[in-house]
Amino acid sequence: MPEGHSVRRLARQFGDVFTGERLAVSSPQGRFVHGAALLDGHTLTGADAHGKHLFLAFEHGLLLHVHLGLYGAWDFGGDATFRGASSIGAPRRVGERELYDGGGAAEPARYDGPPAPVGAVRVRLAGAHGWADLRGATTCQTVSEAEAAAVLARLGPDPLRNLPGDRASFIAGILARRTPLAALLMDQKVVAGIGNVYRAELLFRQRLDPWLPGKGLTGDDAGRLWDDTVAMMSDGVRDGRIITTPPPYWAGTAGGTGAAARGLPAPEESHFVYRRQGLDCRDCGTPVALTELGARKLYWCPACQAP
Repeated sequence: MPEGHSVRRLARQFGDVFTGERLAVSSPQGRFVHGAALLDGHTLTGADAHGKHLFLAFEHGLLLHVHLGLYGAWDFGGDATFRGASSIGAPRRVGERELYDGGGAAEPARYDGPPAPVGAVRVRLAGAHGWADLRGATTCQTVSEAEAAAVLARLGPDPLRNLPGDRASFIAGILARRTPLAALLMDQKVVAGIGNVYRAELLFRQRLDPWLPGKGLTGDDAGRLWDDTVAMMSDGVRDGRIITTPPPYWAGTAGGTGAAARGLPAPEESHFVYRRQGLDCRDCGTPVALTELGARKLYWCPACQAP
């Protein structure tokens, strides 16, 4: 499932390429016809994210609310002025990394509108210079400002917002619960935007036992966990990837352009424990363990994260 940094990048991309444009909104698949009709022909005024939830606001007070879930993805395309990633989301399809089209095709110079939709496109947004197609999302609905506020009220603080009071709210939420930390970090009511990758990597970096109850942490421990979450997820927004290992752990960057040009590691060097079950811990050499918690895979080092 795309984690908070990807959804934040989506909001930024929508803001860059569509804000201020009157959009044609349709549902080629047919499952969102009524919701699309409520937005069709209206101007996008802004795009925002909170955790894994994306909100696209229109000038008449309605919003498009999208949660990608496990299989959702946005595809983008357009003329040479339409910049950005060509696909964001659906890790099972495009991988953790985003796909790029080089910032838009240079030819043809004339833009005649989006191509015919391919597959089950739930909603299409089309502007003067490009389009965005959504497939496979768990949530796609047109909501009022009050309904959007109700969604936000159910979510915990977003580390990528890091608003005043968020750190204290996170600490209080963690320390008040007997639930294991590995479950708390995936609870979007406690903290919004963390998924399976960030969960595993944060616990390793902070040398925390995944089964330690939240109440077992000190306030200082919980504060450091929040601060590391803010730092790691902010790096993810910048890099377009989840990279939790620092440069000393990298044997070299991936060849060619893209990641290498930005000085980023090869994918297999990017994480401490995530998807490294059976391999030696990068710090102590103990084989990385794998189990399930809450129907999700959990990776950890039994030595570095011992109780």
